[in-house]
Amino acid sequence: MNFRNLVLALLVAGGTAAVATAQSVFSAPAGEQYVPQLGDIMNAAQVRHQKLYLAGKGRSWELAAYESHQLRGNLRDAAILYSGIPISNVTTLAERLQAIDDAIEAKDSPRFTKAFGELTAGCNECHQSMGRPFIVMKQPSDQPFGNQQFAPKGER
Repeated sequence: MNFRNLVLALLVAGGTAAVATAQSVFSAPAGEQYVPQLGDIMNAAQVRHQKLYLAGKGRSWELAAYESHQLRGNLRDAAILYSGIPISNVTTLAERLQAIDDAIEAKDSPRFTKAFGELTAGCNECHQSMGRPFIVMKQPSDQPFGNQQFAPKGER
């Protein structure tokens, strides 16, 4: 089994539980399966991105590990439920999340900061490849949605 097929198999296995949970929590019209909108999944990922950063910045390693796990779940769900997301985007972000997990396990703040910057760059690379270059993530601030740039490109 090549790497791509292995990643897809792992994503499908993990995503089945997410779909089952979504079906039990949300009701869809009779005979239809509920699927959360991609924007809703990504909004949850954006919140996790900010919380992950703040936990790492505060050296709350247990919370950072939890948020990394939750963020990985958001990205997995997006990849499973929306087949238009290229598998290379998913694997690149998985590698970057692993670097964050390694820094968390080592309780290494400088390494965490570097890995977080690389994860954020990966988010922006994915947005570019999906034709959404106007969604630009950045290192969070302490403000709500402080991890996204809202000014148009020429005004950043």
